[in-house]
Amino acid sequence: MVKINTTTYFISLVVITILFSSMRIALIQPTQTNIFLIGDSTVRNQSGTGGTGQWGWGTFLQEFFDSTKVIVHNHAMAGRSTRTFIKEGRWDSVLESIKPGDFVIMQFGHNEGSDPDTTRSGYRGVLPGIGNETKSLTWPDGKQETVHTFGWYLMKFIEDTKAKGAYPIVASMIPRNKFNDDNVERANQDFGLWAKEAARKGGALFIDLNNIVADQYDTWGPKVVQGLFEKDHTHTNDAGARINAWSVIKGLQTIENKKLQALLPKRKPRLLLVGDSTVKNGQGDGAGGLWGWGDFIAPFFDREKISVENHALGGTSSRTFQSYGNWQKVIERIAPGDFVIIQFGHNDSGPLDDEARARGTIKGSGLKAEFIFNPITKRHETVYSYGQYLRNMISDIQAKGATPIICSPIPRNSWNEEKVNRSNESYGKWANEAATGTNAIFIDLNDIISNGYDSLGFEYVSSHYFNDQDHTHTILEGAKFNAEALVKGIKDLENSTLHSFLK
Repeated sequence: MVKINTTTYFISLVVITILFSSMRIALIQPTQTNIFLIGDSTVRNQSGTGGTGQWGWGTFLQEFFDSTKVIVHNHAMAGRSTRTFIKEGRWDSVLESIKPGDFVIMQFGHNEGSDPDTTRSGYRGVLPGIGNETKSLTWPDGKQETVHTFGWYLMKFIEDTKAKGAYPIVASMIPRNKFNDDNVERANQDFGLWAKEAARKGGALFIDLNNIVADQYDTWGPKVVQGLFEKDHTHTNDAGARINAWSVIKGLQTIENKKLQALLPKRKPRLLLVGDSTVKNGQGDGAGGLWGWGDFIAPFFDREKISVENHALGGTSSRTFQSYGNWQKVIERIAPGDFVIIQFGHNDSGPLDDEARARGTIKGSGLKAEFIFNPITKRHETVYSYGQYLRNMISDIQAKGATPIICSPIPRNSWNEEKVNRSNESYGKWANEAATGTNAIFIDLNDIISNGYDSLGFEYVSSHYFNDQDHTHTILEGAKFNAEALVKGIKDLENSTLHSFLK
């Protein structure tokens, strides 16, 4: 007769009970959906760690999803084409992990362009188009290979994915940093076109990633886009890869698939305000009865759809907001899809190197610079034009995949007979030049408010919008009037979606 140790028996029973309970918990928890990525180095460069300063967009796609619902598996491999991804067995390996309800995003096209043969230059090339044409090859070791068209390989991915009960999504290849004049080179006559046709023919979902990204590149222009490509014209740095990842999300948002839409990120875009005390006076609490217009903007927006943050700081100019580190803190908060409204000018007209503030900028929007000793920081400093400081911020915003909106500075309570003095020959003009020269959005806030002041008259504006001691900073009613003026400017914009977030 076998004797059973009661202690051992009890421990075993507890362990079995715990394991059984864990199994039950695992069974009733909702399972995560997998998104598998296959492609070349523009999706995953080398090990995906950015060690070379080059990143693929697939490395950052997970950041846009709730990891409790979606897991992104990046199986893309640098140097591969549709042909070699299958030939090397990589696709078979991915297929083993795909389960019903998963998604597979495929983006190829950068490595397929050479004539297919068995040489180093042609080992990954494919035939053009989406037809059934083939080319037979004999390798030096005697092995035979049949090479197909680009579309044929994509349709194999599509058919295999659908056979597993999963959803295939074809993405056209991201554009290279190649411009003809001010327009980036697109793939809508070759690999981008064939990707779209293969998706249609195979019954797959489709993201026109090439055109989504190219449209953004065209808006920014060659100088800004160059900052996203540090090593060559094909592979992006981390900023460029994040922008492309966000572009994938934008493409996914256009796909009519209920399950996919339920998985997509619900992050609200931000509207960030940057400027001086006319945007946010002091702590934004009305101290001294003075307010900035930025304190009254948020109520005009549907804050279920967009958040509003006022990062303006009194006493700063376009120069000192950057040189004192305030701008860097804003940059760290900017994400693709955000909007940034900038309004400076009231403090830029001071001396470059006075001992009280040293916050002035060179008048204009040109490239002039002056080397000074800053008595505040006790360091030498190169000071640029007002327009150049605005351009620096615009470039930073665009590199984050966000939308910069430049405003001319609000008018002071300064009049010439029955008309308020405008800045359309000074800071308003230079702000416009900085914006239009960088494809940023411009709102002539100075002109909108000035027109309103003129219609109300000096007596009314002075008594309702300003106090007797200050001709620059508005009181409560004036700040609200200026906020409404900015909203009017936003409503009139034709090249921005910001107005869609207004109530």
